[in-house]
Amino acid sequence: MSNDNWHPTTGAAAVIQDAEGRVLLVKHSYGPLNWELPGGGTEPDEFVVDTCVREVKEETDLDVSATGITGVYYEGDKGFLHFVFRCQIIGETASPKPDRQEVTECGWWFVHALPRPISDFTQRRIVDATSRDSGWLPQRVGPRQWLD
Repeated sequence: MSNDNWHPTTGAAAVIQDAEGRVLLVKHSYGPLNWELPGGGTEPDEFVVDTCVREVKEETDLDVSATGITGVYYEGDKGFLHFVFRCQIIGETASPKPDRQEVTECGWWFVHALPRPISDFTQRRIVDATSRDSGWLPQRVGPRQWLD
C-alpha cells in the first residue's frame, strides 16, 4: 500500500577543504557530541543548495558557494534524503566560528585522521566527496509547462 502524501525529510551538508586538503567539521552540542559535516534539514519550500549554504553560515559563520554535488544518500530507517555538496569559502581570510548553540567547535581534519566520535556515515560522505570528481549541481526548475 502506498502513501501518496508521504515525503522523505531532506537535508544538505557541505564538504569544505582548506589549501592543505583538510575537511572542515563541526562538533555538535547535542546527542553523542559528535563531529559532523556542517549541514542540516531543509526548511519548507527551500532549495537544497540554499539549505547547504544557509546551514554552513548558521553553524560556522562562513559564507560559501556550492561548486558541485558529491553524493545523495537515502537513510531509509529515518526517511531522510541527504545531499552532500562540495563548497568553497567566500573570502580568503574567513575562518570558521562555532555558533555555540548547535556547534561547540569547528576544526580542520585530514581524511586519514578524522576525530572521534564520528559516525561511519559521516566518514563515508567525506571519503566519497574527497575521492571522486563532482561538477554538477541539481537544478531548480519552475512549474511544468505542458506541450500540446
